[in-house]
Amino acid sequence: MNIIKTDKAPKAIGPYSQAIMTNNMLFVSGQLGLNPSTMELPESILDQAYQSFTNIGEILKEAGMSYDDVVKTTVFITDISKFSAVNEVYATFFKGNPARSCVEVSKLPKGALIECEVIAVKR
Repeated sequence: MNIIKTDKAPKAIGPYSQAIMTNNMLFVSGQLGLNPSTMELPESILDQAYQSFTNIGEILKEAGMSYDDVVKTTVFITDISKFSAVNEVYATFFKGNPARSCVEVSKLPKGALIECEVIAVKR
């Protein structure tokens, strides 16, 4: 089991790793739309989604993987009425259409509007 860490994605805001690689599977912890340089959130859910998915890409890259290796995503949003708009951003990153769950939650850390976690398999 290897801990994956990159400075190109936000540092963990709690006692967890950005990602864990075991055998050929990568488990990426939930990524908020935090800017890794400032640790600040953009205001809109679309900008937060873009940053969240970009952060995931940096973690995948650090593990020698890409969005094409993602087999499962879980998206948490605080307003399900934004589902369609988030889908538009999501589709520009996850072109392989991995399995996905998307659920509305009442709150996310730091007041975020979206968080996404992924599972990827190195092929």
